Amino acid sequence: MAEKSRVLVKSRVLVIGGTGRIGKFIVEASAKFGHPTFALGDIYDQESLLTAIKQVDVVISAVGPTQVEIQDRIVAAIKTAGNIKRFLPSEFGNDADRGHAVEPAKTVYAIKGKIRRLIEAEGIPYTYVVSNYFAGDYLRTLSQLGATAPPRDKVVILGDGNVKAVFNKEDDIGTYTIKAVDDPRTLNKILYIKPPANIYSFNELVSLWERKIGKTLERVYVPDEDILKNIQEAAAPLNHALAVFHAVFVKGDQTNFEIEPSFGVEASELYPDVKYMTVDQYLDQFV
Repeated sequence: MAEKSRVLVKSRVLVIGGTGRIGKFIVEASAKFGHPTFALGDIYDQESLLTAIKQVDVVISAVGPTQVEIQDRIVAAIKTAGNIKRFLPSEFGNDADRGHAVEPAKTVYAIKGKIRRLIEAEGIPYTYVVSNYFAGDYLRTLSQLGATAPPRDKVVILGDGNVKAVFNKEDDIGTYTIKAVDDPRTLNKILYIKPPANIYSFNELVSLWERKIGKTLERVYVPDEDILKNIQEAAAPLNHALAVFHAVFVKGDQTNFEIEPSFGVEASELYPDVKYMTVDQYLDQFV
């Protein structure tokens, strides 16, 4: 009986950056699935960071892009504490090791890659979550920069519109992330959140939206060389956003490789019980 009850004990989870863009959804999912859940905002105070880490089993970092590099502080604290069963660094986007981004996005992915190598070198058990696009950022506007709703007249499409991307609702990203923390199948692996019903090319996405609103949009295609020129001429943070768009919609960084069992697993295959929100369902709310 003791053995059985031990198996049912849920890991204690610390979410660093728990009030942020994706962190709040991870905190919600963690509490919902019965994990004793703690949140920490400040990673600059090494003493309080170490104290918090000593009280939990799993550490999830959901810090923003400007703090990704200083996750080496978290790694150092985990190493000192010596009690952590799993660390999930702040990834939640494209795969840092399998990208073709141009600057300035290239540097951001390189920093994420550097944190991965540090985790591995220190022998810390990990799961890297590659969640691809947040629906709230990219699907809500059909990836139109500066828009607040999907277009109804004209749509700007980067590249030829045939490269596929992946769009996931933030709640679902939180759910899949928490499902993975105690799962031996995700240990020292990349968890790709890539449900089949959420993989769309830009052209397919526009066609789906057109069917929903009963209207044909004017499609304006921006060729590769023009996107690259726009990236070079844009100021931050627009240049970074454009560089990510280019990586996804021109280079195909979310869909241009196979997930091999040696390095990765796919979330919707591992957890078929999760009823994720599809792109089709998501767009219904804007009709």
